Amino acid sequence: MSSTRSGLQIGEKAFFSAVIILFILMITAGIMTRTIPSGSYQRKLFQGREIVVPGSYRPEEKKILPVYRWFTAPFEILWGNDSLTVDTIILLLILISGAFYILEQGGILKAVLDSIVRRFKSRKYLLMAITIFFFMFVAAVMGIYESMVPMIVIIVPLSFALGWDSLTGLGMSLLPMAFGFASSITNPFTIGVAQKIAGLPVFSGAWLRIIFFFTVYTVVLLFVRHYARKVEITPEKSLVYKEDADIRRELEQNQSKGELPSLENIPGMKPAVKWVAVWIILAVILVLASSQIESIAFLAFPIMGFLFFIAGVGAGLLRKMSIGTIAGIFVKGIIAILPAIFLIMLAMSVKYIVTLGGIMDTILFNASEVIKGTPPFFAALLIYLVTMFMNFFIGSASAKAF
Repeated sequence: MSSTRSGLQIGEKAFFSAVIILFILMITAGIMTRTIPSGSYQRKLFQGREIVVPGSYRPEEKKILPVYRWFTAPFEILWGNDSLTVDTIILLLILISGAFYILEQGGILKAVLDSIVRRFKSRKYLLMAITIFFFMFVAAVMGIYESMVPMIVIIVPLSFALGWDSLTGLGMSLLPMAFGFASSITNPFTIGVAQKIAGLPVFSGAWLRIIFFFTVYTVVLLFVRHYARKVEITPEKSLVYKEDADIRRELEQNQSKGELPSLENIPGMKPAVKWVAVWIILAVILVLASSQIESIAFLAFPIMGFLFFIAGVGAGLLRKMSIGTIAGIFVKGIIAILPAIFLIMLAMSVKYIVTLGGIMDTILFNASEVIKGTPPFFAALLIYLVTMFMNFFIGSASAKAF
């Protein structure tokens, strides 16, 4: 088994930097609950969703949130209003991390990546273009974002195998997802919901958004390609050269051993790789289907987690690993992901503090009052700023539209 740091682990510097930033946001949110008046809008159901009733804002008696609850908030969210979302994300991370460790320690993930690298060795920038387009497309057309995040654990190691770094891997997956979501064409959660509320024909003006989408795609592809070529020529120019040192060292050691034997010559490897491929394809199908079938959308995360779990455990058994070995590796995977889970709890607590303090609607009311009296051009810019600010507290795009 490898003793090097797994690709799922967070570096100490990155972890503590994130903790400091999130603690600052939590304290800022807590101070805001002491200085901003409490208030609320009336709400009503619209097509199965709760929306704000215009002009219904009313001030309320100030809700004083004790200071100690600013710091207990990361744990209170586990049973608060958003507990289902938080608990589902944590379950997903645990299952994926454990499965990933089994695939990594059993050499299965490397075998999958080696197979892809052999196929695209002379066409790796074509593979980059296809991968970026895929992630952008599913975000822009189907509104899929969070559900695709588990695929990053495959793309980042693939980036290393192709001679690039972890940032290039994120540039091939997370970056195009974000830009795809921002340059939506028919995203039902942003374009669809917002146009319905505004009384516009659903998905009208798509031609302009299509032009914008391909413009953004070209910019993202050229940016990531330029950075990847720079890292490929001079690895020291990587912005994460030190952070990637362990993984890069392991790759160099494997390369020094020469060409890997074919899958047929490694006991249980070929059926294990096929097994993993089948379950990953099923996971992708689930993601695509969940954007169209509302009845399974809320189950997408736990189902995807169990698909990865089945893929990892099944592949380990096909590689002739014992149940005890698989269980031990799975536990190591859970331990490795605990820092990431803690960061998620800190991040979710920011919204929890603001909501509990009763100031969310007050912020929205005052923002709308400022925007009302401005010219259309400046109003559009202010709406962008308000939306960016709301992202700290409201993750759902459709919720922001309402």
